[in-house]
Amino acid sequence: MKNFIKLGQFKSNGRLLFEPVNKLRTPFQRDRDRIIHSEAFRRLKHKTQVFVNTDGDHFRTRITHSIEVSQIARTISKYLHLNEELTETLSLAHDLGHTPFGHAGEDALNECMIKYGGFDHNIQTLRIVMFLENKYLKFKGLNLTVETLDGLIKHNGPIKNKLKLDKLVGLNNLKNKINLNTYPSIEAQIAAIADDIAYNNHDIQDGIKAKIFNLNELLEIDFFRQIHKKYKSMIKKDNLQIVLNQIIRDSINLMVRDIIDNTILNIKKNKITSKSKIYKHDAVLVDFSKNYKIIINEIRSFLRITMYNNKKVLSKNNQGKKIIKKLFNKIQKKPSLFISNLNNKSDKQRAIADFISGMTDRYAISVYKKIK
Repeated sequence: MKNFIKLGQFKSNGRLLFEPVNKLRTPFQRDRDRIIHSEAFRRLKHKTQVFVNTDGDHFRTRITHSIEVSQIARTISKYLHLNEELTETLSLAHDLGHTPFGHAGEDALNECMIKYGGFDHNIQTLRIVMFLENKYLKFKGLNLTVETLDGLIKHNGPIKNKLKLDKLVGLNNLKNKINLNTYPSIEAQIAAIADDIAYNNHDIQDGIKAKIFNLNELLEIDFFRQIHKKYKSMIKKDNLQIVLNQIIRDSINLMVRDIIDNTILNIKKNKITSKSKIYKHDAVLVDFSKNYKIIINEIRSFLRITMYNNKKVLSKNNQGKKIIKKLFNKIQKKPSLFISNLNNKSDKQRAIADFISGMTDRYAISVYKKIK
């Protein structure tokens, strides 16, 4: 496994704007710290994962989800002797661009922006770390390392729609330091798949807690039924929540083990012996085995049918969409009442999208009630 060290991105190729090396922290530590201290990261604590933030104190929000993704990703990265700091940074930053009200809010804002380049939360993350966070005297944004930007840009793999990225971020701003046609670092691939593990498992916990479905329904999935069998003799009426927690822990552990085993297999099978070969390879290397891909698809199908299409969830989503569209239309009429320093009229709609996407759930609801 120690051979994986040479596949990890331990040395940085620098930043878009030069900064001297810090003697106390590595470049990737500094990236992580800049993310954690950003306003966009703090706002994630009041942004919807699935359930609107006002629904209860114990449902996941974007910030708890991001922390959980980081924990899972670091476990994989540490075992493979890769760069934990880069993996953690990408995990913590991956959802910075999300709107209030989850994917429903993103869909609504994209509809509002359809004539002006659309809205995409992954690209919005880049806009935040490159332009919108404004707390340094020498530059706008966070001036993250090239490796972190590369991982954020290619969170879902090589970039196919470069025109959209150019319009919303500007390819010139990347200074030809990022190859958009390749897959990202192995650390970025780990962060991306840890995201899948986290939301699939934790949405199940939140769904049962919200009484959208119950444990017996979950056990219709053979993967969870087999885990449940191990604890059947220990189950009592007063410990069902603990049993569920144990099932989810076992599920995450099994998925992490499968990814580690399958990634090692992929590395060996494809003779990946250097970082350059990771980038040149024509598919992801960090992935589930065939058997686990079937399991993951079954879990996603279960969540889509029982939870994401549940009437209660859809009703909340529709209310979120209504709020986003109302805010956009109202702010568009007199943007200066809401947004300071709106100098460039040609960028008015994009500035509005930046403003609305940065709102927390509760702030969006508060503004909506005032303008309603």
